[in-house]
Amino acid sequence: MFGICNLSIVPLRSEASDASEMVSQVIFGEHFEILEKTKKWSKIKLSFDGYEGFIDNKQYEEITESLYTKLQKEEPIFSGELIDFITDSENNLTTIPIGARLPFFNENSFQINDSIFKYEGKTVGQKLSKNAIVEVAYLFLNSPYLWGGKTPFGIDCSGFTQTVYKLCGHKLLRDAKEQATQGEVLSFIEECEPGDLAFFDNDEGIITHVGIIMNDYNIIHAHGKVRIDKLDHSGIYNIDTQQHSHRLRVIKKMI
Repeated sequence: MFGICNLSIVPLRSEASDASEMVSQVIFGEHFEILEKTKKWSKIKLSFDGYEGFIDNKQYEEITESLYTKLQKEEPIFSGELIDFITDSENNLTTIPIGARLPFFNENSFQINDSIFKYEGKTVGQKLSKNAIVEVAYLFLNSPYLWGGKTPFGIDCSGFTQTVYKLCGHKLLRDAKEQATQGEVLSFIEECEPGDLAFFDNDEGIITHVGIIMNDYNIIHAHGKVRIDKLDHSGIYNIDTQQHSHRLRVIKKMI
């Protein structure tokens, strides 16, 4: 079985319960495989990054395997506005956040199963250069931190980096420790370029944080909110507290 998200922002939970931890979010237009289904909950695996979790059965629409396969082959088009709306054939509005996928988008319309939607906002889809990554990251500045979040209304550190890269046409995995398995290691901080990723670990040596490197050894990352701080050989130097907040583990070139 397969499904697609037909609502703006849906929580993906670690267990089949409304009180369970939100580990990520499913954004409008994201498609997935349904691994298990009970009366109220489905365990799903997102196509984009392979992330698994539980979603309420009322918060998605089933699709056929053939449609899932077509979506896999299609070059994705995403909404490029921070927040916008789509309308169905009866002029009902649905709000969508930046990064929502618009399946088979053509001439301001797209389709999910038998439903046809109109969208007249900015779209993104082509692969952008590395220089665009920092520019896109600025769109999320001051977005509040939210564990599991992937939108400007609440976002976590790896949701931030993943979404920014997605809007530039590049795929990252979901969690910071998974993203750290991608790309090419840079030996020295002096080798980094704007758009590279810096990863940070905890006292147990587990990577728990990630941010996007900017010019002049600045870094933009989600910590309380999406903010800009200084990066040095030790880690992130918080310009408000005048202290280091994260310990640098590795810098990686993704593109």
